[in-house]
Amino acid sequence: MSILEIDGSIGEGGGQILRYALALSALTLKPIRVYNIRAKRDNPGLRPQHLTAVEALKEVTGAEVENAKVGSMEIVFKPTSRRSGEMEIDIGTAGSISLVLQAMLPVLLFAEGDSRIRLKGGTNVSWSPPIDYIKHVFLYNISHMGVKAEIEVMRRGHYPRGGGLVNVEVKHVEEALKPLMIVRRGRIRSFRIHSYCVKLPAHVAVRQCESARSILSRIFKEKIIEEIETYPPGKDPHLGPGSGILIYAEAEPGVRLGSDSLGERGKPAERVGEEAALRLVEELETGMAFDRHMGDMLIPYMFLAKGVSRVGVSMITLHLLTAIEVGKLFFPEAKVEVEGELGKPGIITIQGVGYKP
Repeated sequence: MSILEIDGSIGEGGGQILRYALALSALTLKPIRVYNIRAKRDNPGLRPQHLTAVEALKEVTGAEVENAKVGSMEIVFKPTSRRSGEMEIDIGTAGSISLVLQAMLPVLLFAEGDSRIRLKGGTNVSWSPPIDYIKHVFLYNISHMGVKAEIEVMRRGHYPRGGGLVNVEVKHVEEALKPLMIVRRGRIRSFRIHSYCVKLPAHVAVRQCESARSILSRIFKEKIIEEIETYPPGKDPHLGPGSGILIYAEAEPGVRLGSDSLGERGKPAERVGEEAALRLVEELETGMAFDRHMGDMLIPYMFLAKGVSRVGVSMITLHLLTAIEVGKLFFPEAKVEVEGELGKPGIITIQGVGYKP
């Protein structure tokens, strides 16, 4: 089989290209060579967190890998088979569990059996979706396409110590994924706020929640359901301090739009809650069915689905357009239409390939 050449500097030119390329290579068993890896970043080349995705997918596919080392500007990845079952993957320190899982999920879905994965690393870290978003928003939205996966957060991990622990169960799919046809959201049914803090006083999580609730209740009349996660001193199993908040809206016809914010040293808890609430308000004001982060995460599944998927996103991002470019490389027969401008709300239509192994 000829090797697929992928320029890692296309689009946003970051680690996302590598993750999506590896995910689709592992799924389709097409060998790839990715060059110019992270060429547009200040510290180009592979970083430790990207190597973890390579190692995870190597384990899942029995791949032959070349140049997998920190700083490498190119990598060759030659998968041989799709494996399922029980696996344990240690990302190390605070590398993002969410990003590694994002790369692994497509191949696990189309493996021969169900999988149970135990991931160690960072659950809530900068520049990546928190595990809460993956659990409550991403997996819920793609369940409409036939994806069945569950996440159990055993322990949270923050920068720099990490130590998070997440169990993931993925049911393999028997048939091609179903297309998704939701452009605009309907009536908001309710809001859910999940605010947490670890190795910190409980009032931090309470203040984050109160700040977010105050903003939402001034603008919306819908029910707000709150969940506050704290741990008493001496019974807190986490390695290091951290806090964060996820807010999501449940809207008709069965979609979730989410927003989150991460606590930082010197950042008031009230500002953490405020950031997430105001961002969610911004997402909802567009009237589109999916938030900006969900937009690029949907793209690989739209390519794989059988039939036409058409979705509305609150913002067309460079990440979304990059995901489309990577998808086209693997599935050139798919038809793609993007309505809207970068940085504005838009509609994405993809004639999927109905992928089945």
